[in-house]
Amino acid sequence: MDAPQPSARAGGVVATLAFAGTVAAIMQTLVTPLIAELPRILHTTPANSAWVITVTLLVAAVCVPVSGRLGDLLGKRRMLLACSVPLVAGSVVCALSSSVVPMIVGRGLQGMGMGMVPLGIALLRDVVPAEKLSSSIALVSASMGIGGGLGLPVSAAVAQYANWRVLFWGSAVLAVVIGALIWFLVPDVPAGAKGQRFDVLGALGLGAGLVCLLLGVSKGADWGWGSATTLGLFAAAVAALIAWGVWEMRTQDPLIDLRTTARPRVLLTNVASVFVGFGMYASMLIIPQLLQFPDATGYGLGQSMLAAGLWMAPGGIMMMIVSPLGGKLTDARGPKFTLVCGVLVIALGYGLALALMGSPWGLMLTGMVINSGVGLAYGSMPALIMSSVPLSETAAANGFNTLMRSLGTSVGSAVIGVVLAQMTTSAAGYTFTSESGFRTGLVVGGCVALVAAAIAAVIPAARTAAGDDKAGPTATPETAAATR
Repeated sequence: MDAPQPSARAGGVVATLAFAGTVAAIMQTLVTPLIAELPRILHTTPANSAWVITVTLLVAAVCVPVSGRLGDLLGKRRMLLACSVPLVAGSVVCALSSSVVPMIVGRGLQGMGMGMVPLGIALLRDVVPAEKLSSSIALVSASMGIGGGLGLPVSAAVAQYANWRVLFWGSAVLAVVIGALIWFLVPDVPAGAKGQRFDVLGALGLGAGLVCLLLGVSKGADWGWGSATTLGLFAAAVAALIAWGVWEMRTQDPLIDLRTTARPRVLLTNVASVFVGFGMYASMLIIPQLLQFPDATGYGLGQSMLAAGLWMAPGGIMMMIVSPLGGKLTDARGPKFTLVCGVLVIALGYGLALALMGSPWGLMLTGMVINSGVGLAYGSMPALIMSSVPLSETAAANGFNTLMRSLGTSVGSAVIGVVLAQMTTSAAGYTFTSESGFRTGLVVGGCVALVAAAIAAVIPAARTAAGDDKAGPTATPETAAATR
């Protein structure tokens, strides 16, 4: 591996990659304030407009691991620039859309750019000095959560006080800025897996399995969990993923090296990532609804979309503050310790929510605690992954870990959605989620965080050996803690 770039330049790289991840996350939450208005805006049914949300998730799930592997093969800077192109194109298509089909196409293009975060994390291993690596990884990794926390109030304000198309023109400008910053500030480092071939069949097999799985999870509540369509999708997902796994074990240059992924340290980190993603997203579903439910329910707080976003914004700010501190904790005690601390803080946040859900400031405090835990956890997981995989697989391994987090958020959305839909009450002819339904959702989120803590606690220490690039990001005293 080439020596890391000078610290001054590394600072610009970290800032650029963190900004890229934040903007990518903002694009995911961009349409949240428009959900109720999408059928009218696009002249379609609510069921059709829901695909504007779903398509981004599906495309991102397929493209993130593919982008990671191509980053290892072709160079991470080149793939970062490639990811910025569909972000720009998708934003422009959405801004010009007046019907549902072009909007879905544009949102799908935006989903193609979500591979920026794992690519950026992997690139840090090549260019950042060892003493700043952990804090840099933590900041860039948490940028997805930071963007989600800060993007909601910004997009709500724009949607409320300006034309909805401004959201997408603004995202197009941000994507162009990101591309320019990557071009001028991010160095071009040699690809780590030169001479290997891209696994086309592996990419197709993984994509087919993930689309079937995530489509079943995200649309199961609408279609019915016991419907032939939903069950057929789950069956197809199992068959496709099993076939994909067999192929990956036999091919010479796999998309994802399952032997590396099966190492206990990598495997348990990825499993924990699913539960962390679930724990993070549960709060993002429950807290906004509690803030916006009418006062007349007795437990709703009657806030507007903009006000609810502003009450939630400090959570995103806390994640930005805590992430670099989590990097220092990783340097001192190791990423496993940081991950366990993070998920325990998430669980604490859910406990606070049960006691403080009766006021906006209480939910704001809850969001700050939960997002602080997410910042710690999200920053530690890439460090655990990169301390256990070869340099030639860092981008692909981080892409797979990002996929596991996304899978957790999808499952969390489905499970919490079922809880809130089933535990209802009625008044004045309307049926809506009961207070006990929200409390149950909070309990589920807290329990999932405790499960993540239990999994993280049994992650084994990395085995190091002289000259083995699998041992960790670097072989320096400053990052020795990263192998714990």
